Amino acid sequence: MPAYAETLCLIAARRGCRPARGPTALDALFRRLGSCRRADEAIATEDHIWHLWMYHPHRSAARVLDLAASDIAARRYDIAETRLSLLLRHLPDFPEAWHKRATLYYLLGRDDCCVDDLRRTLELEPRHFGALCSFAEILLGEGERESARFAFSVALSLHPYLARARQAIESLTPDQPSS
Repeated sequence: MPAYAETLCLIAARRGCRPARGPTALDALFRRLGSCRRADEAIATEDHIWHLWMYHPHRSAARVLDLAASDIAARRYDIAETRLSLLLRHLPDFPEAWHKRATLYYLLGRDDCCVDDLRRTLELEPRHFGALCSFAEILLGEGERESARFAFSVALSLHPYLARARQAIESLTPDQPSS
């Protein structure tokens, strides 16, 4: 599980990392997300973030990503994998393409491949709360409760309204003894 340890180290060092690419609008959206006072405001901000993550200046790249997402939803996994692998061969700096392929590998039960792609996603976009939560879920499946709690807490620090991350942290936090 060296890829798991490397990914945990990457997450721990995230504060010193800057996204490899992306519009500066993401910085403002993440500041807004961190200061949202209502869930509906956070959801709207999250939607904007996902929109920018899915965007690529080459329209054909964004189109391939959309097609691959549709293929995954339709369970055409072989087609989705081919599309995403070709896209990543040509555009290895597209974080959301790595994340989509990680999602595909997760669905296929190929956790080691999934973690490799999640790590690459986080190298390119250290604030990717979706990748953080996916990695935490894999850690939970491996019985790595403390590491999963850490990954979920980092995701929650970026997006305070992630219900799954909050639920997981609550379930992973030992009960405090009453005084």
